[in-house]
Amino acid sequence: MKNLFFASFCILVLVACNRSEKTQENSKKKIAVIISTLNNPWFVFLGEEAASKAQELGYETKIFDSQNNTALEADHFDNAIVSGFDAILFNPTDADGSIVNVKRAKNAGIPVFCMDREINSSDAATSQILSDSYSGSVSIGAYFAKQLNKKGNYVELLGLVGDNNTWARSNGFHSVVDNYPGLKMVAQQNADFDRSKALEVMESIIQANPDIQAVFCGNDSMAMGAYQALVGAGMADSVKVFGFDGADDVVDAIQEGKIAATGMQFPKVMAERAAIFADQYIKGKRDFAQKIPVAVELVTAKNVSNYAAYGE
Repeated sequence: MKNLFFASFCILVLVACNRSEKTQENSKKKIAVIISTLNNPWFVFLGEEAASKAQELGYETKIFDSQNNTALEADHFDNAIVSGFDAILFNPTDADGSIVNVKRAKNAGIPVFCMDREINSSDAATSQILSDSYSGSVSIGAYFAKQLNKKGNYVELLGLVGDNNTWARSNGFHSVVDNYPGLKMVAQQNADFDRSKALEVMESIIQANPDIQAVFCGNDSMAMGAYQALVGAGMADSVKVFGFDGADDVVDAIQEGKIAATGMQFPKVMAERAAIFADQYIKGKRDFAQKIPVAVELVTAKNVSNYAAYGE
């Protein structure tokens, strides 16, 4: 009888433990990672680093791909709100178009921490951790002018027109090169931060403007697309290509003498800081700086050995 009672007691304890474990499982906090596009290895890295840090801090995570589409991004926000996510680590698709999505999350009591790309609102996101694209491009512009001896024809490939990074990088670059009358921009066209589109755009530009000495690209994917077009035209050895990001293939290309320079961003820093801020918010902190700049460093053939993809 005693044995039967003891066995029954053990079973009850096991059931209670299982229920407790399930309750703890069910109550585990969740963080959504919504990324503008996973068609770019830089953003894949950003999303994976954000999710990895959140998991390290004890959260369940899910990565959503907006495919550079604000409507799809809106669906992801709806999903995150309905599914009860406790915070969102966010890489916006559009500086203006993404504001409404962030405000919906805020109204639902879900904090949003922007990574790399910003939104044009000072009261929607809890905090925005952003690369200092303008200053980074000032450095590239100075190196660009030096490499071309302050004269020559060049092309500029812009990113997404709705992304503030596009204009911060372009404006920073032009704040330097426009001071040299000998540097003439013969074409400026957007290629949406996309390698394939940059290849197509650059092929057309080369046909109309074969006498060029350099190309400034708003990100490294476009830089590699532009370089590919120059190779196809037999111009790769005579035209210098400048990028922005610090992607692995461009770091390799700088080492090989194919790309002149890039601006090294630090997505791991931005992603981890966003995850840490989300953790702090969930645990009660409410005082966060609205914008936090992360420095961008110039990478050239002289210092490329100090860098790996996406960081030092």
